Amino acid sequence: MENGIESGARPRKRRWLIPLIFLPFPAVLWVPFFNSAEPTLAGVPFFYWYQLLWILISAALTIGVYLATDKE
Repeated sequence: MENGIESGARPRKRRWLIPLIFLPFPAVLWVPFFNSAEPTLAGVPFFYWYQLLWILISAALTIGVYLATDKE
């Protein structure tokens, strides 16, 4: 035990961030929301750039949650 904390114990103050990892699931699984070609972005239909945007958002959320909840 170091400083009254068991080694291997996760800090509890930031565990509320973990559900953020699941935020992209409804956004990409609710197909009627993004099943269209308009609006386009640089000629790319909405369906494609919306999916690509959520890939980037998901990666950022995963990295953020990992860094915030990682043990020091």
